[in-house]
Amino acid sequence: MVEARTLDREEPDFYGAGPALLPTDVLQQAAYDLISYNNDIVGIAEISHRSKPAIAVIDDTKDNLKKLLEIPDNYEVFFLQGGGTTGFSSIVYNLFANHAKKTGKKGRAAYAVTGSWSSKAAEEAKRLGFEVDIVVNTKASNYDDIPPYTEWEPIEENTSYLWVCDNETVHGNELKDTPGSDYLPKDVELVADMSSNILSKKVDISKYGVIMAGAQKNVGIAGLTIYIIRKDLLEQSSDDELRKLDIPLSPIATHFPTVVKNNSAYNTIPIFACQVLKLVTDKLLKEGGLEEKEKVNNKKAELLYKVLDSYPNFYILPVKNPKVRSNMNVVFKLPSEELNAKFVAEADAANLKGLKGHRSVGGIRASIYNAVSLSSVERLAKFVDEFAKANS
Repeated sequence: MVEARTLDREEPDFYGAGPALLPTDVLQQAAYDLISYNNDIVGIAEISHRSKPAIAVIDDTKDNLKKLLEIPDNYEVFFLQGGGTTGFSSIVYNLFANHAKKTGKKGRAAYAVTGSWSSKAAEEAKRLGFEVDIVVNTKASNYDDIPPYTEWEPIEENTSYLWVCDNETVHGNELKDTPGSDYLPKDVELVADMSSNILSKKVDISKYGVIMAGAQKNVGIAGLTIYIIRKDLLEQSSDDELRKLDIPLSPIATHFPTVVKNNSAYNTIPIFACQVLKLVTDKLLKEGGLEEKEKVNNKKAELLYKVLDSYPNFYILPVKNPKVRSNMNVVFKLPSEELNAKFVAEADAANLKGLKGHRSVGGIRASIYNAVSLSSVERLAKFVDEFAKANS
């Protein structure tokens, strides 16, 4: 007998780091859209990426992001295929081409290495042949803190941009502010990878030259990356000029001016992924925007960190400085590998899923993204408390 299938589900207590939990009502609508979009005979994934309905999805998603993040008029929003890793290369290609346009020189790039993702970004820029300066690197202390900007190395002359990862998913730290003019020179752009905390809090967009975010961690599904860029940074030297300066050319699929000119549809945009992002941003707007979402996210993080901190001899928090602990990815360990495994197994049995730490660091990781409710974090905090009492 075939079991009847339904789009209904109980709200899962799922803390996976990405791909991550999405709101059930968003997934239900997306499922219907896959079968029939706007009551058409075909679904959203079957329509042309340059059709009127697809362009409307792109435009509506961009408009939602502009409203939620209060993006100034002198910024452009666009989408690329791929995730944050694509941004490691696309941004360096395009910003070096812009730097050449402004200065007539081949520039350099500065990177703040505060976790595995910023480290990978810097390594990719080096691998592609660009000059990279590391202005801070906390690997020696296992990324347990982010020093104040006054302790970072000075930025070299002829630097195009400073790259930061706003939230390190693996190591669980998060930048809580941006460098001021006392550290960041006026002509150096601030570039932020916000793949795991985009739309989790209010952001002053005007402080950034570029923001990049893979959607699949906090606000969507894999396959789509959000870019927010100040429009003047889209100006680039010609291909011939770049060749003369020995600056590698960006592949056309990640050439920002081309992508923007074609409204993110120069090649086939993953339109279903864009539709999911549209539905998520529709929901965020209806629920009061980022001010309300940030309040809830702060409560969730405070609740979970409070119970962990109440057992300092049992739960080991690798991020030593509470001021830079991530609101999105709460990482911790127990006194032994056996207890780590027992915690994950017993949590799984209690239907608290997705808590195993990243393979490179082990331990436990609770990713409490936007879609994870306060009540779900309350259930996790209760389990954390009871597990410590039973195993200390």
